[in-house]
Amino acid sequence: MITYGGGSVKKTGVLDQVLDALKGMDVLEFGGIEPNPAYETLMNAVKLVREQKVTFLLAVGGGSVLDGTKFIAAAANYPENIDPWHILQTGGKEIKSAIPMGCVLTLPATGSESNAGAVISRKTTGDKQAFHSAHVQPVFAVLDPVYTYTLPPRQVATV
Repeated sequence: MITYGGGSVKKTGVLDQVLDALKGMDVLEFGGIEPNPAYETLMNAVKLVREQKVTFLLAVGGGSVLDGTKFIAAAANYPENIDPWHILQTGGKEIKSAIPMGCVLTLPATGSESNAGAVISRKTTGDKQAFHSAHVQPVFAVLDPVYTYTLPPRQVATV
């Protein structure tokens, strides 16, 4: 399943390039992961992943999409009788497995493509918590500088 944010990957053609590369494969899409990814949004993706028995996640976007996808990867394999917010309450210490994930990075600077941590927000309570687990480390990252050409200078200056 491909995950992405608000649609800039559609406008810039990045999503089309990824879908082209995956032609012939069974691919689902989940868009709408917001900056400061929301638990509520991500749980919709977790439901889809579980229902469709997704075996690989591909995050296409920046750090928020990657963080959200890391949570989806862990939550989808978390015991269904435990609220996945528990992942954040325990800092990720109780994650036993996760769906493997990769990423196509469109916004460098967060380092999320090369680490095993993520930060997730919960709109209903105002909480914002982090977790860390080797199980959610991306197995690969595609970083093409062409994807940064449309970014404001302040965002590429941090690289």
